[in-house]
Amino acid sequence: MSASTASVTMYSTPWCGYCHRLKSQMDREGIAYSVVDIEQDPDAALIVEQVNGGNQTVPTLVYSDGTAQTNPSLAQVKEKLAALA
Repeated sequence: MSASTASVTMYSTPWCGYCHRLKSQMDREGIAYSVVDIEQDPDAALIVEQVNGGNQTVPTLVYSDGTAQTNPSLAQVKEKLAALA
């Protein structure tokens, strides 16, 4: 998914099981998102820390309105995207 079409950015790591699960659920639902690996991008890691009280907790999703969710369920993601539409 390209960042230009994504309405949500998922901050993730390659080894995060919760990230893989949410990615596959969002793929099944046809939800566009971009992925940023916080282990490869120090600035992204800082964003995640700011949202999560200093912790690098993933998945952290940041939406087009600047709000964030940490380890949300698919239902929470869909609800948030519907509110932004």
